[in-house]
Amino acid sequence: MDSDLRCNRLTCRKALADKAVVTTCSHIFCVECANELFNSTRICPGCETSLTEPDDVVVCSLHPSNDYKTSVLSGLSPSTILEICGRAISFWQYQIHQENSFQHAVVRNVNDKNAQLQKQLDSVLREANGEMSLLNSKVSELERDLELERRKTRDLQDAAREKDKEYQKLKVSAGTV
Repeated sequence: MDSDLRCNRLTCRKALADKAVVTTCSHIFCVECANELFNSTRICPGCETSLTEPDDVVVCSLHPSNDYKTSVLSGLSPSTILEICGRAISFWQYQIHQENSFQHAVVRNVNDKNAQLQKQLDSVLREANGEMSLLNSKVSELERDLELERRKTRDLQDAAREKDKEYQKLKVSAGTV
C-alpha cells in the first residue's frame, strides 16, 4: 500500500517512494515540493492550516529500517502506541479518501470533456452530412444536365447525319444532271 501515496500538491501528484514530508494535518508531500512550499511559510497548502510547532512538518522514511521500527515505539505505553497506530490509520484513511475524491474529480472532468467533444463531433458530423447532401444533390443535378447535353449532342449528331445524307443525295443528283 506504500505505493498508493502521492504528493498532495495538485500540480505535482508524484508517487512517493522513499522519503516524504508529512504534516500533522494529515497531508503528505514529496521532498522537492515541501522544500519549495515550506521554505518561506509554515502553512499547509493542502488545507491552509498553520503549522507552527516544530513537529507539525516532518520528513519521514516510507521504508524505515527494522532497527528503526524496533526502537521508535520502544518504551512507550501500550495506550500511547495504540493512539499512534490509530492516528496512522486515520492518516491512511484520509489519504485514501483524498485520492478517491481526486480520481472522481478527474473522471468527472474527463467525462465532461468527453461530452463536450461528443457534442462538437455531432455538430461537425451534422454539418458534414449537410454539406455531403448538398454536394450529392449538386452531383445528381450535374448528372441530369450531363445526360441532357449528351441527348442534345446525339440529336444534333443524328440531325447532322441526316443533313449530310440529304447533301450527299443532292450532290449525287446534281452531278447526274
